[in-house]
Amino acid sequence: MYNILVVDDEKEIVEAIKIYLEDEGYNVFPCYDGQEALKLLKNNKIHLILIDIMMPNLDGINATRQIRKISSVPIIMISAKSQDTDKIMGLNVGADDYVTKPFNPLELVARVKSNLRRYVKLGNISEGNNIVIDGLEINDSKKEVRVDGESIKLTPIEYNILLFLAENKGRVFSIEQIYENVWKEPFDGYEKKVVVHISHIRDKIEINPKEPKYLKIVWGLGYKIEDIGSK
Repeated sequence: MYNILVVDDEKEIVEAIKIYLEDEGYNVFPCYDGQEALKLLKNNKIHLILIDIMMPNLDGINATRQIRKISSVPIIMISAKSQDTDKIMGLNVGADDYVTKPFNPLELVARVKSNLRRYVKLGNISEGNNIVIDGLEINDSKKEVRVDGESIKLTPIEYNILLFLAENKGRVFSIEQIYENVWKEPFDGYEKKVVVHISHIRDKIEINPKEPKYLKIVWGLGYKIEDIGSK
């Protein structure tokens, strides 16, 4: 049974989400502000977080920043704000997905299932499969990424994007292709969701993200992992 932390200052929304998730067999930890969410996360094994942006004491944006310092658990932001700038801000601080209020409960459950699959499985490669591309090393059996021997901490989405591109090193993939291969669902047309995560990966694996060695953009076509010294 997976444990899901639901964080929203509107108790009616928390209760409604709780009912739908419990019907799917999930164990729900209800929570009503960001500070309480951090305490629950530290004291319990949480597999996914649903968090509202506008909350008292500690809002969802700052709570997500703090969560990302200690955990790579999937985070889905829930907010009445639907502007692209709000979505990008959420993704930039470490959220994996974004759902706008009012939302369809069935869609929310589907997104929870999708993010949990990526978190639990972290790819579909058989154990013992290592990918080494010059100084970049991906150990899929341990779900570890190292660059020049240094351990790199990635979120589940970031890991799966990097693994997908590394498995297909040298090949260029469009944003739509990356989305459909990693998210395992039809492309929703929101390109920033992919672009922001790729930017995060670059910041973590590249010495100089503006002049990337590994994860490169092919203008007008998409992204690729450069095939350099690979084995």
